[in-house]
Formats: sequence, C-alpha cells, structure tokens
Amino acid sequence: MFKQDNYQFDSGSSGLSVIQAGRLHLRTLILLRWVAAAGQTATVMVVAFGLGFNLPLVPCLGAIIALVVSNLILARRGQGRQRISDHEAVFLLGFDVVQLSALLYLTGGLANPFVTLIIAPAMVSATILSRSATIGLILLAMLSISLLGRYHLPLPWSGLPLALEPTYLLGIWTSLAVAVVFIATYVWSVSEEARRMSDALAATQSSLAREQRISALGGLAAAAAHELGSPLATIAVVAKELSQEVPENSPIAEDVELLLSQSDRCREIITGLAKTPEAVATNPFASLPFLALVRTALSPYNSESVAVAVHIDELVEGEEPHLPYGPELVHGLGNLIQNAIQFAEVSVSLCLYWDLDEVSLIVHDDGPGFTPSVLSAIGEPYISTRTADGENLGLGIFIAQTLLQKTGANLTFTNEKGAKVVITWPRAILEVTQLKGEGH
Repeated sequence: MFKQDNYQFDSGSSGLSVIQAGRLHLRTLILLRWVAAAGQTATVMVVAFGLGFNLPLVPCLGAIIALVVSNLILARRGQGRQRISDHEAVFLLGFDVVQLSALLYLTGGLANPFVTLIIAPAMVSATILSRSATIGLILLAMLSISLLGRYHLPLPWSGLPLALEPTYLLGIWTSLAVAVVFIATYVWSVSEEARRMSDALAATQSSLAREQRISALGGLAAAAAHELGSPLATIAVVAKELSQEVPENSPIAEDVELLLSQSDRCREIITGLAKTPEAVATNPFASLPFLALVRTALSPYNSESVAVAVHIDELVEGEEPHLPYGPELVHGLGNLIQNAIQFAEVSVSLCLYWDLDEVSLIVHDDGPGFTPSVLSAIGEPYISTRTADGENLGLGIFIAQTLLQKTGANLTFTNEKGAKVVITWPRAILEVTQLKGEGH
C-alpha cells in the first residue's frame, strides 16, 4: 500500500483499490457558514429596520449568534487541519439545517420566501460527501420543512398577518420536498461521476509512477552490470592465474578455486541483469521488437492453470515493427493480459499482426466473456462486475485503456467465444516515436 496526496492505493491482483480520505476542505465550510451568517444578519436587519416589520429580533439574533459561535469554535479547533471527515461534515451541515429551521420558525415557516435555502446543506453534501451522508441530510431537511408547515410564528408583515391557504402551503411543502430530493440526487450523481474519474486517474498516475520506478531500476541494473563488468573481469583473470600457480596440495588452493567459481557466478548474474527486458537500456525511448515487448508484458502473469499462446498472424506484411519500450505500453498490455488470464477457463491467445499501416495485438480468452452491462460501459472506472458470479473487474481495464490510448492505441472490446480485446496502433505513430527516441 502506498499514498499519494489525499488517497491511499492498495495494489491488488486486478487493479488498484482507492480508499478515500476526507474530501471537504475545512476552510471552504467555514467560509460558507460565514456567508450564511452574514446573509441572515443582513436579512433580519433589513426586515426589522428597513421595512419596519414586527420581527422577534432577539430570538432571531440568538439563532444567528449560535451559528457564529459554532463557526468560531470550528475555526479554533480546526487550526492546522486542511480537511474534515464525512462524519464531522454531516454533523456541521445538520446543525446548519436545524439553525436555519429555527430562524424560519421565528419568521413565518413555509410562508417565508427564504425557505428554499433549507435545501442548501443537502446540496453541499451531494456535491462532495457520500451517498449515506446526503440521504441523511435530505431526510433532515424534509423533516424540518414538514414541521415548519405546521409549527411556526406568523410571517412578519405590515397590517394584518398574512394567512395562506392550507392547499397553497401543501404545494410549497411538495415543491420543496421534490426539489431537495431531485436536485440532491442529480447533483450527487454528476459529482460522483467526477469523483470516480478523479480517483481512477489518480490511481492510474500512481500505477504508472510505480511502473516508471521499476523501469528506472532496470536501467540502473544495466548500468551497474556495465560498470562492474571490468573489475570483475580483472578479478577473474587474477584468480585464474593464481589457480595455475598455486600447487594442488597448497593450503590456499581450495580458497583460490572458490574465488574463481564465485567470480564466474558473479559474471553470470551480471550477464543476466544486462539481458533482462526491464534493463534493455537506460534510454527511456529504447524500443523492442513487437513479439519481445508482448512477452515482456506477459512475463509477470504466467499461470500454471491457464495456457497462454503467443503467435504471429500468418498474414503479416513487412518487417516486424519495433515498439517504444516504456511503462505505459508494458503496464497497459500487462493489465489486459492479466485480466484475460484471471477470467480464462483453460487458455488465452495473444495474436500479433502488422502490415504497412497498422500494428495490432488481439487478447482472446476462453472465459465467460463480458456481460452486456459491463460491455456497454467498458473502460469506465470502477466497473463492479464482469461475470454473473460477481467477480470484480476493478481498475485494470480503465488503467490499461488510459495508458495505451496515451501511446496512440485504439482498443475494441467484444465477445467471441470469450472476451476479445483488439489493441491497434497506426504504424506511423510508432515509427515517429521510435525516431524521436533515436534522436534523443
């Protein structure tokens, strides 16, 4: 598990799960509550002194002072904190609903034209908090407007008190109830899409950063192998000369033989490091043959229970293309291959094709395939299921699609006796990228 900003990412077999931290900025909430307090104070003063209406001024100011005091306490206790938890945010927004309800009770209830403001805390929750928090605030707002429809002081008015028909008050209650439910649901749905996309992109960036660190480590291994090669060769030469000069019955003959064998072993290890796909070169634009790149992406996910066949289509045209070796390609292809192996029953096929115009890889497994609901939303973050038995698809597809599209690839997802994914690159893009790498 590793952290980035205000998220925690837990790496799993099929992607990354995101654990959200508190989303609401304390400074934002304090500012909103100061604006509410200022607006309430100004309204009360205008009604009482500007319009000359008979208003219970002291109780109204008492309700406003309660909001001001609570905000001062919040600002003092929250010093040094940037965000607050959902539970704290719900408590504070719930307090705001109750405080505004008390003010509306003193000023006419549902007949007060400012009664629509009671839905504001629910809107704030729908924008940034969880579904359960928003539902709780919606229910509290509906309870408040229901009580205000029955219990309230007269609306401040000149002359005789303004009396509204019960049917009209019922209409106001209905409009407020519908508004708070509909608007909050709509805002929450739109905001949730944005939150999901933001979380998924953050997870993708973290996954790519991890792959880049692995790639950099491979380059470091290659550099280390190159630098250690010369002194190790000198040690091997000296050890061999000693083995020829030291008599067989000498007490140090065994030590010399051990030194010689261990130097050979070191040479084998360094040669292996230099040949690993991750250590092709320190140049980040290094390229690999298409087949070698696919095998590199496959290597971490080989399974004993699923046979993975890698083959080249018979209809290929021209020479085998070289693809730019980079974490986007390797990790993106690896996620798709891993997903195919995870859901396959017996086998997975990786078919490579190229001609003068395009380069393609077909990843085909013999599993149950994509369900219609998943296929219609493929590539969206946090798709919950792929199969009827509820196996989790996670972020793997989203991350793979994001990374591969960054390299210029186009992805197509279909069902054909199992799940089939076709990744296609215009060959011109790959050749331009390779030329840039060589120029670098």
